This record gives sequence, structure tokens and C-alpha cells, in this order.
Amino acid sequence: MPQAATTGSLENAQRIIIATARYTEEHNAPAMNLIEQFTLPKGSKQVTVPKVGQMEMSDLVDGQDIIDEEEIGMTTVDLTAAEVGAKIIITDKLARQSAENVFSIIGRQLGDGMARKKDKDVLALYSGFGTDIGSAGRSMSLANVSATVAYAKGNKFGTQVYIVQHPFAVWDVANTAVTASATYPVPHGWSEDLLGNFFSGLRPINGVPIFEDGNISIDSSDDAIGVCADKSALAVVKSVDTRTERQRDASLRATEVVITADYGVFELDDSKGVALTLDASTPTTS
Repeated sequence: MPQAATTGSLENAQRIIIATARYTEEHNAPAMNLIEQFTLPKGSKQVTVPKVGQMEMSDLVDGQDIIDEEEIGMTTVDLTAAEVGAKIIITDKLARQSAENVFSIIGRQLGDGMARKKDKDVLALYSGFGTDIGSAGRSMSLANVSATVAYAKGNKFGTQVYIVQHPFAVWDVANTAVTASATYPVPHGWSEDLLGNFFSGLRPINGVPIFEDGNISIDSSDDAIGVCADKSALAVVKSVDTRTERQRDASLRATEVVITADYGVFELDDSKGVALTLDASTPTTS
């Protein structure tokens, strides 16, 4: 339905009494920036990502032929993209009479909505890992986080391992083991400009940073499914990055604003990540 000058409370946003719009606060959304990034070339239907196995070396005897033969052991994953988007119609009258630039307002709303959509698409992959080393009701204590990190390193997840959980769960780490006044920068190897606002600020455990994502859903038992994974465990393939366009409709006397993106998110390697179900009860003071 077109958003007109008389739609709901929008008439109050015109030159009457209010000066500044208030926005619904968004949660941190780091998930998309923590995974492998691929671009779908123009004219291509998909990106095929190969993975090869390991080869073993044998002890040799002087003068004797090498007997053991190794195999490449290649497997592939096909990545495709799909469109997502939204639109809003702003009438000329609303645009003229709004106390603020209504296009700036909806620009922020659409941008926040796209970031939330992308983040939740990645979060939905966490439960798909074959192993969950957490459990319902289990605290995100320092001991459990250390065990998670040790599991990741012992199972060769990779060199860019991270943990993502709900802020309520991450609070348990600070509550049990971290000096409240001590904060630390994003570890080397991660893009601080993209992830700095989502880093928990806690000292990375054995080099593994912890990120907070409030878009992770909490179930009826106050548990949340997070992840411990290497950057290469999940992937996004982008055909078209986020794009915003305006289209004028003269007969409607309005402007249609459309935001779209064309991407897909996938599990790339199940052996490089685990789900992490932990307690995310609302913290209380005492």
C-alpha cells in the first residue's frame, strides 16, 4: 500500500510538532562478515568450490620403487544466488510535507532490514553442522569456551576460528572470568572496520575471538544456537550486492523505492565448524 500523507501516524510526521524520527534499534549483525566471500561472475549460473584431501608420505628404502599411490580426493560444493528485497511507495504529498527528509528515514530502515536479513540467513546455517558440542542449559563459562576452542584446534578447523553467540550467553564469560574494565581490540587477521562493533571486547581465548549477535533466536527454554567455526566453514556467493533504486510513478504521484540483493549462503565444509547450543537466559543484577 502506498505510504501517503494520511497513512496512520505518518500525518503526524509532517510539519506539526515532531522534529526527529526515532528508529527501532537493531542488533549487532556480524555473521555475514565472518564467512568466506565469493562473487558470481557475470554470465555464470553458479560458483563451484573444490576441496581436496590430504596426502600421506611413506618411508622409502634405497633402491626400491615407491609403492604407495596417493589420490587427490577432490569434492566440490556448488554455490548459487537468489534475489531478496523490499519496496516502499512514498507519495509526493508526504515527501513535501514531512518535517524530515523521508527518503533518508526509509533509506536507513531498508538498509537495516537488509543487514538483518543477511545476518539471519547465515545464523540459520549454524544448526546444520553435524556436531553440536554445546547443550541446553549449559553455561558459556570460561571452562566451556576453552574446551570449545581446544576442540576446534584439535580437529583442525583452520587458522581463522571464531565463536558467535547471543549477548546473554557471552555475558557468562565476563561474569566468570574477565575483568570488567579490560577490553581488547579485534585480533589480527579480522577486519576491524567491519567487525569491531560486534567483537565482545573480551581477551581472545587462544587467539579465538568471540562475537555477539543479538539476532540469534532464544528458544522457550532460554537456549540459543551459536557457532564455533573457521571462516572457510560457511560461504556467501554474491551476484549483485545491495542496490537501492527509485522509480517515479507520475499517475500515482509517488516514488517507489526498491532495495534488492542477489546472494546465497551455504555450508562449505562441515568438518570446520560445530553448533554451540548454550544458555542465554536474561542476565539479572544481584
